[in-house]
Amino acid sequence: MEEMVIQEAPDGVGGRTKAGVVRDALGVGVAVGLSGFAFGVTAAGAGTSVLQACVLSLLVFTGASQFALVGALAAGGNPFTAAAGAFFLGTRNAFYGLWLSQLLALPKAVRPLAAHWVIDETTAVALAQPDRRTARLGFTVTGLSLYLLWNLTTLLGALGAEAIGDTAAWGLDAAGPAVFLALLAPMLKSTTERAVAGLALVLGLGFLPVLPAGVPVLIAALAAPAVLWLKGRRS
Repeated sequence: MEEMVIQEAPDGVGGRTKAGVVRDALGVGVAVGLSGFAFGVTAAGAGTSVLQACVLSLLVFTGASQFALVGALAAGGNPFTAAAGAFFLGTRNAFYGLWLSQLLALPKAVRPLAAHWVIDETTAVALAQPDRRTARLGFTVTGLSLYLLWNLTTLLGALGAEAIGDTAAWGLDAAGPAVFLALLAPMLKSTTERAVAGLALVLGLGFLPVLPAGVPVLIAALAAPAVLWLKGRRS
């Protein structure tokens, strides 16, 4: 297998200065970090305490898995089934880590800490950079800003939801699905991606009335290999 070769470039090479990388990374961190409000509200609506919501954001720190977990619990799902759905959603981060380990080539001492920040947003910012130095900078700034803001807004959202009482009465129980749709829609650029999303929607909604809460999410995950298999057959 051909080894990845990452170029070390001086500041400003390729039109990417440190200031530009920091600006872009902070933009991603702030924009996504604010959705922690929605998670805090959704978690409170699912019956978790403020402490439980904050611990999830501190230790799990992968938005889709967190929303999937509290969403399944809110629907009355078995905690083990809900955790399984959240786990499978989070496995994508392991594949990100395989690529980022070569790209960033971080010292062994900091790798366990950096692994906690391997998520969609940090991966996207790091891979968008032209060299290792700016990739490390983009990864670090995105991870730090997003982690701090996500946890702060989780706390504020959970406290706010607890203060107003019944979140369903205010329509805040729809905050989680709304955030999912807002994050997903801009990513569906190709026909294959739209086909996967459409089939996952059909599978999830189709099995929702007949299976325990949390299980339809696992079945919807089969949409990706199914669409890719059909695409391979056509090719």
